[in-house]
Amino acid sequence: MTSYLTDVGPGAGARTPARSWLHTDAPTLSLNGDWRFRLLAGAPGEPGAAGALPAGEGIDDVSLVDFDDASWESIPVPSHWVLQGDGSYGAPIYTNVQFPFPIDAPNVPDDNPTGDYRRTFDVPKSWSEAERILLRFDGVESRYTVWVNGVEIGVGSGSRLAQEFDVTDAVATGENTIAVRVHQWSASSYVEDQDQWWLPGIFRDVTLQARPVGGIDDVWLRAGFGDDRSGVITGEVTASESAFPVRLSVPELDIDITWASADDVTPMTVDAVEPWTAETPRLYEAFVSSAAESISLRLGFRSVHIDGDRFLVNGERVVFHGVNRHETHPDRGRVFDEEWTRADLTLMKQFNVNAIRTSHYPPHPRVLDIADELGFWVILECDLETHGFERGGWAGNPSDDPGWRDAYLDRIERTIERDKNHPSIIMWSLGNESGTGQNLAAMSAWAHERDPERPVHYEGDYTGAYTDVYSRMYSSVPETDAIGRDDSRSLLLGCTAPESARQRSKPFILCEYIHAMGNGPGAIDQYENLVWEHPRLHGGFVWEWRDHGLRTRDADGTEYFGYGGDFGEVVHDGNFVMDGMVLSDNTPSPGLYEYKQVVAPVRLTVERTTSGPDAATALTLTVTNRRHTADTSDLEFRWSVETDGVATATGVVELDLVAAGAVQTVALPELSVPASGEAWLTVEAVLNKDAAWAPAGHSIVFTQFNLASQRTGLQGPRLTASDVSGAIAAERQLGPARFKHGELVSLAGQPASGPRLELWRGPTDNDRGQGRGSYEHVDPWLNNGNGETAPAYDTVWRAAGLDRLNSRVELVETGTDAVHVRRRWSAANSRDSIVTDERWQLVDGELWLRTDITPTSGWNIVWPRIGLRFELPTDIDGASWFGTGPLESYPDSRHAARVGRFEAALDELTVDYSRPQETGHRSDLRSLTVARGGNDWLQFDAAADARGRRPGFTLTRHTAQQLDVARHPHELPDNDVTYLYIDAAQNGLGSRACGPDVWPDFLLRPEARTIALRFNAL
Repeated sequence: MTSYLTDVGPGAGARTPARSWLHTDAPTLSLNGDWRFRLLAGAPGEPGAAGALPAGEGIDDVSLVDFDDASWESIPVPSHWVLQGDGSYGAPIYTNVQFPFPIDAPNVPDDNPTGDYRRTFDVPKSWSEAERILLRFDGVESRYTVWVNGVEIGVGSGSRLAQEFDVTDAVATGENTIAVRVHQWSASSYVEDQDQWWLPGIFRDVTLQARPVGGIDDVWLRAGFGDDRSGVITGEVTASESAFPVRLSVPELDIDITWASADDVTPMTVDAVEPWTAETPRLYEAFVSSAAESISLRLGFRSVHIDGDRFLVNGERVVFHGVNRHETHPDRGRVFDEEWTRADLTLMKQFNVNAIRTSHYPPHPRVLDIADELGFWVILECDLETHGFERGGWAGNPSDDPGWRDAYLDRIERTIERDKNHPSIIMWSLGNESGTGQNLAAMSAWAHERDPERPVHYEGDYTGAYTDVYSRMYSSVPETDAIGRDDSRSLLLGCTAPESARQRSKPFILCEYIHAMGNGPGAIDQYENLVWEHPRLHGGFVWEWRDHGLRTRDADGTEYFGYGGDFGEVVHDGNFVMDGMVLSDNTPSPGLYEYKQVVAPVRLTVERTTSGPDAATALTLTVTNRRHTADTSDLEFRWSVETDGVATATGVVELDLVAAGAVQTVALPELSVPASGEAWLTVEAVLNKDAAWAPAGHSIVFTQFNLASQRTGLQGPRLTASDVSGAIAAERQLGPARFKHGELVSLAGQPASGPRLELWRGPTDNDRGQGRGSYEHVDPWLNNGNGETAPAYDTVWRAAGLDRLNSRVELVETGTDAVHVRRRWSAANSRDSIVTDERWQLVDGELWLRTDITPTSGWNIVWPRIGLRFELPTDIDGASWFGTGPLESYPDSRHAARVGRFEAALDELTVDYSRPQETGHRSDLRSLTVARGGNDWLQFDAAADARGRRPGFTLTRHTAQQLDVARHPHELPDNDVTYLYIDAAQNGLGSRACGPDVWPDFLLRPEARTIALRFNAL
């Protein structure tokens, strides 16, 4: 049986044509606020939902003016009903690809939560003179029916798309009643299967607008930019004849013209305008007015053009350092908040993000106003995804079903018409992960016809049949390199030879890459390097900007950020929704700092120009401006020298401005290098004045140069422990360490134990991801060599027992100034083992520990880490160190780490990723001071090994095994000790959760390593 819930069309009733979201002085009444609300278990009138309504109530009774809703509760509009109250209105559902209902398109379950909304509003008497009165919904999930004063107005569809209804004949001066019935599930749900929470309700603004007689229904002002720096304004005015004459005014450009009719609206050339770009977002205030209405717009002069395989704005190649941005907030879901959004986009600018893909739907229209103002390249995406059909081989996919054609065309029309005036939008996207088919091709044709000046994007069009750019997700570094090269011999994914040739002739973008889930991503720099090696490559968009955690509480009232499975979902995709570079509590992740440094638009390189004694050195600084438009006149280049982490000199580099795309090299001042110790030069580019998105002094990028690179740092003595014997002392005090029968029991007067060999780490989200066989031709370690999916690292590591190693003491020797312990470590039912030789020894009154770690020959897997674990007192509360920092770093994610002296409280040394995992490793440790009660307690100095490699450290409240077990940070136990890990090496991070594996250079293969430490009580 067909019903309006299973109707695959775009909606019904008094729907009006899609038009721009405009700033107008026409009378407007917001209907946001408190509405009366009730939640029904099913959709009234649908088969199987006969009991959805209270006894005696008719299907449409809710629409009646005198309907008694006194027993209903109140709910704010906009909001999602599942995020209101104590859960009595149901719960959110997270899925990525899965549908949370049977796949039986276009049918939906009888269990279909349905929200009834009602409120009254007053129409001013002056509105009786209006030509029309329009009711606008900016976002309702999913399908809904609207009544005004008991009259059915229409049915709305397209959750993230604006819909306007003509209610002129239904409203009256004075009090009116509106009722809206919203259904969580409808046929539309099959084409809104985006990777996000399912959150029903009226979640965007509801407004009533009086359209004046002689008003302007729509305006489109396109502002092109020419090679001669002239501007061309192309106007389009939609209005009745009575609206004319219409006046265009752009005060800054001395434009003030009048159009007598629609036919008079012809292109106009303007001399010497300033262009709009993401770096120089120059806007001109424009006004389009009739006698009855005035509309304000902001013009940004820019041209978008594809020239062969180059994507150009204003004639210059664009490189996208972008992010995929969902609308998400831990309390409000997708409900818009102006202050929050502006802060969100400001944070992007501060971290060198220059582009946004609005994944996977148009955002609230004010987001684009802010993008115009702050400056972003925007790919505006339509509200469309049918991903759940993929697992069935795309059988029944609406994208290729003619019955859905009108709905698809309606979606792209309402996407483009609403936002067409924004200069920040430089590409339209048909949607995401919806297979392919005739309806997508029809959308593309409509978009090209309506707006020929903006290219069309859709990643799923692998063969390039109807899109203007070649777009991919998560192609590996070697594959991306191959795409960038002019190699006509290789076939592209899903393409024949002619199709491959067609795609190679287009600009290439990664619409999703370096999946930022949990601790990661790694190897960002490898993609960035390819962009500057191959001009066909135009950068990409990180998946994604922000974690989608929803604030919730457990049974004990403990607050935490929930993800899939935390709300009783029948099917869900776990914490895959927590894959952003900003955590749910608004904390930028270490991965975001890494990204900022790697993609910085200005590159700094310091080189030695002469060889000579340590006392002085001649250096140059090379500044490479990779910006699209802006020169370096907004930047100051500061330098400083630190000796063993202490600043000894500072200054500012004087250089001429560097134009976009240019390079300049200047001599640095001659720097005096001390006779001993480490000396590091740091050069940093900072803003020299306040910007709209950051204050003066904000850092854009830095670089460091080792002024005394031949110095290897602390070298550990050769520990022979020559006086030890098998006669084991019951107790032995060696400097700050006390031993019983050869086992460490205290340090500096406090309980301590260790070292314990540790190969395990709390698996990262990437460690839990299955490898895609991306590098089998590069390194057979990564999978079985035939391109099939490889098992997750944590599965391999568990099978090898790395999380449960047992030790057997093979040798204990003690002496007057030394303790020697040899242990063999292995797991149950395993022949493979590792031997550790621990040599404690007093050397010139100082306590040293040298641990040699040697694996047997049978190991054939990658290891997570090679390290030692110490158990220290529970009252450890912080640390200071000389090494890299200030944030965590890993082999393939350390560009944001600099050498220096840093300090942090204990809880600041680790990151509360939404699912606990490996965190807090800081590379290249020289010296670590651990504090108790705010006072320095014990110092660990780390020696470099024979190859100059230094260990890293992690100071944490929890073991790697505890991180593995907990699903959320608040589930971690309260321990009575603090754990210090000293790691000789860590495996890389990669982005395996939904992307390429760890690059072979950063894989940790089993190998012998040595860790040497010096201990000093403070």
